[in-house]
Amino acid sequence: MIPVIAQYIANAIALLVAIDVHEFCHAWMANQLGDPTPKYQGRLTLNPLAHLDPLGTLMLILVRFGWGKPVPVNPYNLRNGPKSGMAMVSFAGPLANLITAAFLALPVRLGLLMPTLRGNIIPSLEMVVTTTILVNVILAIFNLIPIPPLDGFRLLVGLLPYRWSYALARYESYGPVFLMLLLAMGFFGVNILGLVMDPIIRLVLLLLIG
Repeated sequence: MIPVIAQYIANAIALLVAIDVHEFCHAWMANQLGDPTPKYQGRLTLNPLAHLDPLGTLMLILVRFGWGKPVPVNPYNLRNGPKSGMAMVSFAGPLANLITAAFLALPVRLGLLMPTLRGNIIPSLEMVVTTTILVNVILAIFNLIPIPPLDGFRLLVGLLPYRWSYALARYESYGPVFLMLLLAMGFFGVNILGLVMDPIIRLVLLLLIG
C-alpha cells in the first residue's frame, strides 16, 4: 500500500508539471504568432489551475493519467497563416514536454540523482524527478500521434501540401471516436498504441538518461 501511495503522489506531481508546461507553451506560441486569444482567456500562465480540465483531473486521480483544457486559438489571427501557424502552436506543447524531460534528466546524466520509480509513503526527490521525466516523454509522444484531437494531427495537416491537408482535415470529426476506440482496446489486451509508442519512448529515455 505504501509504495502505491508514493506512486500516486509522484504521478500527480509529474502530470501537473507536464500538463501545465504543455498547455502554457501552446498559449505562449499562439501569443507569439499574433493571436492574443489565450492571453485574454487567462491561459498565458504557468498556474496549473488555469489549465486543468475537470474530467482530465478526475482521470488523473482515478487512473493516474489525465489531460488539460484545450487552449483556445483563433488560427486566422496567426501571422503566418492558419495552416502553418496551427502546426507551430500544436508542436509547441510536445516540444515543451521533451525540453522539460531533457532539463530534468541533466542531474541524472551528471550522476547527481539516481533514476528510480520506487519510494516510501512520501516519494523521494529521485522518484519525483524520474516519474516527471517519464510522464513528459509519454505525453509528448502520445500527443504527436497524428490522430485528432491530438497535436500530431494539426502538425501533419500543417506539413502536408494544401491538397492533401484539406483532404485529411475532412476526417477530423472522426478522430476522437477512433482514438477512444484505440484506448479502449488497450483495456482488453489489444494495445496498439503501446506497440507504436513503447519503442519510441524507450529510445527517447535511453537518449536522455541512458
